[in-house]
Amino acid sequence: MTERIREFLRDRRERGIDEGPVLVVDLEVVKDNYTAFSKALPDTRVFYAVKANPSPEVLCLLAKLGSCFDTASVAEIQMALAAGATPDRISYGNTIKKERDIARAFELGIRLFAVDCQPEVEKIARVAPGSRVFCRILSDCAGAEWPLSRKFGCEPGMAVDVLEHALKLGLEPYGVSFHVGSQQRNQHAWDRALASAASVFKECGERGMNLSMVNLGGGFPTKYLKNVPTVKTYGNAIFKALRKHFGNQIPETIIEPGRGMVGNAGMIETEVVLVSKKSEEDDVRWVYLDIGKFGGLAETMDESIRYPIRTPRDGDAMAPCVLAGPTCDSADVLYEKTPYPLPVSLEIGDKLLIEGTGAYTTTYSAVAFNGFEPLKSYHI
Repeated sequence: MTERIREFLRDRRERGIDEGPVLVVDLEVVKDNYTAFSKALPDTRVFYAVKANPSPEVLCLLAKLGSCFDTASVAEIQMALAAGATPDRISYGNTIKKERDIARAFELGIRLFAVDCQPEVEKIARVAPGSRVFCRILSDCAGAEWPLSRKFGCEPGMAVDVLEHALKLGLEPYGVSFHVGSQQRNQHAWDRALASAASVFKECGERGMNLSMVNLGGGFPTKYLKNVPTVKTYGNAIFKALRKHFGNQIPETIIEPGRGMVGNAGMIETEVVLVSKKSEEDDVRWVYLDIGKFGGLAETMDESIRYPIRTPRDGDAMAPCVLAGPTCDSADVLYEKTPYPLPVSLEIGDKLLIEGTGAYTTTYSAVAFNGFEPLKSYHI
């Protein structure tokens, strides 16, 4: 927790403000993260993944710093434009797009689109003629705490056919993309993916297509309960892999940090609503918070992301707890398979601080499920 967040929360308490759970993001941390990415891969353009935290404050800051933006919808494109980004700094990176949304993006000046199959190429050719396309290839995501499934991407061999189809339809086959999985703690994960990308480049070249760009995706982690390598460590590993697979002909590269850009900049303050047991003999308490999966903590699904939690009673004796949210939905349990250690003295009304919550919290917060308001956020 930064001193700026500590002072913000202290001021709210002193003024008696209690709005339920709130997210507080320190923009100075976001700025520092952007600088770190820029230095770690100086020849790589940063395309911030808007979906991680699309707040105007974050987008305006990054636009002023020179960032580009990876968007997943027309709404996100409009957010990036409103923040000051020009269309040439925006990628429509979702491989699943309605044709009318592609047309609208083209009207807004977007000329860079992701694909992973021929039907998607055909949509773009019809309503966004002459645009650049890059084909997403599958990655095994080994080592990621939040693996991305086979929903996106195609086999490298198929990618060549997809890009050739784009060329035949008047589009520009621009490059290849992949994603090694969110919260990727293995800095060498990019090596395998770049080997596949290089094979696509080679085969495309043999078919008369000279690709220009590799989109290295996201995956850069935030520190939760486990330490993670530095951004510089990732930069060094990625550059070595580029040299290994592309030699002296390193293509243009872009990265799409989301979690790594904003995750460690945010903290959620939440309140203990109830502490109970299921039987008198039960050693494990149930601790219910005023925020759960539907309030913004969806990434606790399958207990994939385990957030650091601070309490006002840290230092007291600890015991395992099942941690759950406040809604009338049995799925709204955060940690049960691996109970979470919390102070035995924890009481109803205690305020807890959930760290590393700057990414994928407000955007996952449901709109009034069970009547609970979406997660409020402040950017300081």
